[in-house]
Amino acid sequence: MIAIALDVLPIFLLILIGYLLVRCGVMKAEVGDGLSDFVFTIAMPTLLFKTVAVAHVEGSSPWTIWVAYFAGVAVTWTAGHLAVTRLFGRDARIGVLAGVSSAFANNLFIGLPLVQRIVGDDGVVALSILLCAHLPVMMIAGTVLMEQAERQTGGRPAQPVGAILKQVGRNLVRNPLVVGLVLGSLWRMSNLPLTGVVGTVVDDIGDIASSAALISLGMALMKYGVADGVRPALVTSAFKLFLLPASVYAASRLLGLDDTWTAALVLTSSVPTGINAWLIANRFGVGHGLASSSITITTAVGVLTTTFWAWLLG
Repeated sequence: MIAIALDVLPIFLLILIGYLLVRCGVMKAEVGDGLSDFVFTIAMPTLLFKTVAVAHVEGSSPWTIWVAYFAGVAVTWTAGHLAVTRLFGRDARIGVLAGVSSAFANNLFIGLPLVQRIVGDDGVVALSILLCAHLPVMMIAGTVLMEQAERQTGGRPAQPVGAILKQVGRNLVRNPLVVGLVLGSLWRMSNLPLTGVVGTVVDDIGDIASSAALISLGMALMKYGVADGVRPALVTSAFKLFLLPASVYAASRLLGLDDTWTAALVLTSSVPTGINAWLIANRFGVGHGLASSSITITTAVGVLTTTFWAWLLG
């Protein structure tokens, strides 16, 4: 357990360093925004490109990975929605946001560095396959369900589903992560070696992606904090840190995924709530407190729960 904790701890120490840099006034929050933009636009797409370009995935079906992970997401999302609407009496819009906060893991900024450190390159391959579908599925589901909830609660008029899908699809085509995954796949199919000057540059940028992502996430945490409605956030945080990885583990075993890919999926599902929960809350103007509290709580205790899952999988 101690050895595993020492592997997991640096992930969260880098987040803490980023937080303290802003908290202590060493750097301005705007610097973190710029670093986050670099990570999202350049560093992480380059790492994904490199991973997919040299991956050996012959004979592997992405469907087992997607079904295993999203089965866990469906269970956890439903539990979060029902808990907040039935136990706490919140409306359908808060229920959707509770589902997002419970089931939307920070797979990119925390999951990828964690899997890379604990599982290794084979685990990153599995996570790269998941990332091809994760952002589109989660954002489409969150947006469509929130639009339906707006209609139920008499909020602003809901957009047609077709318009929502068109907008999300347009955003995904321009998404740097999607571009990195597609270019990596094309490079792998070309059978060209990723060596020489190009290989060196790709390696250098990819090597800094994880650390830069964690530090930028820590710098961004100053925006959140624990707001009103802590009790529902405690429930969604518990679902995020325990129910989601447990559900993904059960689904992975039922589908017969090997130990490496199972470990990658469970570990990435065990990480704190992603900032996408805040983005959805901000877009629809509801549930900011629940989203920010979930992000803060899961990040604060994530080092302990993630260590537990890494130990259990080991």
